[in-house]
Amino acid sequence: MSQTEAGWGAGPSAGYEALAAGFRPVFARIRATAIARDLAHTLPHDEIGWLREAGFTTLRLAREEGGHGASLPELFNLLIELSQADPNVTNALRAHFGFTEDMLCSSSPEWRARWTARIGDRQTVGSGVSETGEAKVGQFDTVLRPHGGQWLLNGRKFYTTGSLFADWIHVSAQDEAGASLVAAVPVRAPGVEIVDDWDGFGQSLTASGTAIFTDVLIGPELIKPDPERFPYAMAFFQLVHLATLAGIGRSAAIDVSRLVAERKRVYSHGNGSRAGDDPQIQQVVGRVRGAAYAAGAIVLKAAEALQRTYDVHRNGEAADHAAGIADIEVNQAVSVVTNLVLDATTTLFDALGASAVKSGLGLDRHWRNARTIASHNPRIYRDRAVGDFAVNGTAAPRQYRVGSA
Repeated sequence: MSQTEAGWGAGPSAGYEALAAGFRPVFARIRATAIARDLAHTLPHDEIGWLREAGFTTLRLAREEGGHGASLPELFNLLIELSQADPNVTNALRAHFGFTEDMLCSSSPEWRARWTARIGDRQTVGSGVSETGEAKVGQFDTVLRPHGGQWLLNGRKFYTTGSLFADWIHVSAQDEAGASLVAAVPVRAPGVEIVDDWDGFGQSLTASGTAIFTDVLIGPELIKPDPERFPYAMAFFQLVHLATLAGIGRSAAIDVSRLVAERKRVYSHGNGSRAGDDPQIQQVVGRVRGAAYAAGAIVLKAAEALQRTYDVHRNGEAADHAAGIADIEVNQAVSVVTNLVLDATTTLFDALGASAVKSGLGLDRHWRNARTIASHNPRIYRDRAVGDFAVNGTAAPRQYRVGSA
């Protein structure tokens, strides 16, 4: 069934349905085991492997490079569909798609060629940016030191989402003088240890725990020539979270619709001989579905702003202005999408009975996952940035960093 026929609205391009058709059977397989994996804490190694085999991780590469030539709106629409299947998997691939954008926007032809080949070979990249130590905001305790023509990496990262499933880790560090450096570190290099110690109540299968680097030897070709991120990085990474929320909303809407249709028991004070005929219950289902629809539409609109920024940058023009507008568009979407999905994943229980809270149905995972995603990069600061832009014309912050004051 096409996205249009399912009532979620037309896709972002004329060719979207053909693109999505190749991945939907994989999404269906992933969704089929999502509840069982959540209950058993089974990490999605196989599921990410299926996506690799299908070429999902190469979406943004040109066809002649082993990819699909997907636009950013097409990528984000597919991330919504993947999140409908399992938002843990989307989050586990977030760093990989961000690294891909970094590569596509790099000013170094050598870096682009090297990583185009690796990504085209379906190698993937996880995250090694955030720390929970005593480093000040904007700095890192993770250090790269010159060592006989190579580099020696030492440090500790947390929120290393997706690294346990990946071939490489994108690591942000600094040298002994405090200058920023970025390295691509092989996951299986001696001295690399990844620990699945993420214990959040939601997004629990993303392997967002600790990575430890002890005297890891890094070749100079694995140091990114320019440590700066791509122009629309802030907007991109946050929009992945919003796409994930939109997919959670769709999954919740589908689940509550199915359970209402199957429900045999009714209340004596209800309005129909079956739950599916009760107008008040239909209203609840409609509200949940409407929230999911709106969230998806907002994500796709914001993705257009990212595509404009990418096009400007690839044309060799200064992208700062376009990136600033993309930041605002995504920032002003954050609270709206978050509220829609958090409300929907709570409201859905009003259409069902007490049996809906049984753990085997997995309905609680929708709220847990949404609440966890919504806690990344606090939305209160997003709202403030939008207000400052609207009132004073102030540009939004280009990066969000966490550390000691």
